[in-house]
Amino acid sequence: MAATAAVGAGLGLGALAWGTLVERKLFTLRRVTVPILAPDARPIRVLHISDLHIAPFQHRKQRWVQRLARLKPDLIVDTGDNLGHRDAYDFLRDTLEPFRGVPGVYVNGSNDYWAPSFRNPLRYFMGPSKNADAAERLDLDREHAIFDSLGWVDLDNRASSFDVNGTTIEFFGVDDPHRSYDRLERTTSAIDSLREGDDGEHGDDGARVTQGSRTGSGARRTAAAASRSTLSVGVAHAPYQRILNSFVTLGAQLIFAGHTHGGQVCVPGYGALVTNCDIPRRQVKGLSTWRRGARTAFLNVSAGLGTSIFAPVRFACLPEATLLTLVPATEA
Repeated sequence: MAATAAVGAGLGLGALAWGTLVERKLFTLRRVTVPILAPDARPIRVLHISDLHIAPFQHRKQRWVQRLARLKPDLIVDTGDNLGHRDAYDFLRDTLEPFRGVPGVYVNGSNDYWAPSFRNPLRYFMGPSKNADAAERLDLDREHAIFDSLGWVDLDNRASSFDVNGTTIEFFGVDDPHRSYDRLERTTSAIDSLREGDDGEHGDDGARVTQGSRTGSGARRTAAAASRSTLSVGVAHAPYQRILNSFVTLGAQLIFAGHTHGGQVCVPGYGALVTNCDIPRRQVKGLSTWRRGARTAFLNVSAGLGTSIFAPVRFACLPEATLLTLVPATEA
């Protein structure tokens, strides 16, 4: 018995050492093809970045993300939790600088609002995490200024549309559902305004935002673009079922989310132990489909690139970004 216990303890310590010192730094690019565009449409390469949790001392992660710009994506989708430290703003700006000029959209996660704080890691396995009472409020406006300087569009309870490679993409999103910051009624109002032909971005109160819609070159959407095929895309940080159901009902054909960290600690052959929300474990990461009534959408949940600095471990769940190539459905 003593020998068995010693072996078990040794394996546990070895797994902890691997997850803490090695695996959490094995950044991986996952590539998938999504047959979703209209016939004869040009492919669209979408880089999905999520859960950076970036800290000033994480130079390896910063360099790896910067090199993703060499992929020359047509579009960036950032699903939140970019900050992992109260002093990470300049490092986030430098990390994303190589993507300047690439159209992008983003939403907030809870760690864009609140600095990380220590909590009992065992509580993670007892249900979705809650914000610590003493958590420090971060400067959300400062972070958004970084995204805005890149030309990326804020989708927090908003909607917008622009042209990418000849396809008009209608985007809508919500603020962080994990903290109940989402306002689906505002998103719905913004989508209604967008579809009624009021060209431009629409804010979380449904009002038009004056900076207007964008194309891949940053120009305003033209009448010709408005007549092209339209792809509807929903974006959220946390893939709670109520959000996914609402997005599909609103017409989303493709949904992006993060938050789950892919389970972060997984068991080989079994998968994630928890999801940190109510999405089924089998859909905790990767590309799948989500059905609501008679409608179905593709769903891409990113396992993310980081962890909390107070829980720096991954096991059987590599940190990742995803390159999705959208192609005509006829190529399925």
